[in-house]
Amino acid sequence: MDAFSYLSVLLSIIVGLAITQVLKGFRGLMLARGRTRSYWPAVTWAVLVLVIAVQTWWSMFGLREHSDWTFFAFSIVVTQTIAIYLLAALVLPDFAPGEVVDLRAHFIGNHRWFSSMLLLLIGISLVKSVVVGGNLPEWRDLAYHGVFIALGVTGVATTRPRVHEALAVIAAFVIGSYIVLLFTYLT
Repeated sequence: MDAFSYLSVLLSIIVGLAITQVLKGFRGLMLARGRTRSYWPAVTWAVLVLVIAVQTWWSMFGLREHSDWTFFAFSIVVTQTIAIYLLAALVLPDFAPGEVVDLRAHFIGNHRWFSSMLLLLIGISLVKSVVVGGNLPEWRDLAYHGVFIALGVTGVATTRPRVHEALAVIAAFVIGSYIVLLFTYLT
C-alpha cells in the first residue's frame, strides 16, 4: 500500500463524518417539519457544505502523486477536513424531540462561527497548496479563494439577514462555477 492510500483513509472518514452530520440535519428537518421555522439560506448552506465536502474529497485524489509525506503536511490536510466537519456541525441545529426549531435564529446565532470556519477552510487550503504542492494554486483557483475569503469576511461582519440571504445565493453560484471550471474531471 502506498502512503497516500494509507493516509487517505483518515481523510475519508472525517469527510464522511461531515457528510453524515449534514444528512443528519436534513433528517431532523424532515422529522421535525411540523415544528420547524424554515430559513432557506441555512438549507442552501447545508447543501453547499455537502458539495464542499464532496468536492474536497474529489480534489484530494490529486494528492495521490505526492510521495514525500511529512507529519506536518499531513496535519495540514487533516485540518482541512476537520474545518469541513465543523462547518457541517454548525450549519443545521441538532433536533431534540418536541423542540421547536428556528433555522433563522440558529443560523444568525452561529453565523460568525460558521463564516470563521469557512475562512479557516480557505486559509488551510492555501497553506496546503504551499506546504504539500510547493506553491500557491494557479491564478483561477487563487482568484476563487479570494472570492471565498470575501464571502467569509462579509459573513463574519454582518448579522443582517438580507446580507446572509445574498451570500447564500452568491456562494451557490461561486461554488458551482468553481467546480465546473476547475474540478469537472478527476485528474
